[in-house]
Amino acid sequence: MNNCPCGVTVEILVKIPPDLSYTGRKRWKKCKIDKCIAPLVQALQLYGIDMRGSCCGHGKQNGNILLQDGKVLTIKNNIIKYCNMRD
Repeated sequence: MNNCPCGVTVEILVKIPPDLSYTGRKRWKKCKIDKCIAPLVQALQLYGIDMRGSCCGHGKQNGNILLQDGKVLTIKNNIIKYCNMRD
């Protein structure tokens, strides 16, 4: 796999689940997300799919998005390359 050509983050608004929030309630916060997967993370948020964290893998491994329900969405390297080609 190639090293992640993106290497940067962007801030997007994400929902913080109650168990990860210092307030004990869900809240929204601007968080730094790997730029190459930020559109996917943002789309999941817009459709009400809650998550706990994400990483593009930085070209060293598959990326992933940890969903609130315990499932993991795996992002294969070719999808990350496709996202970068659009920028």
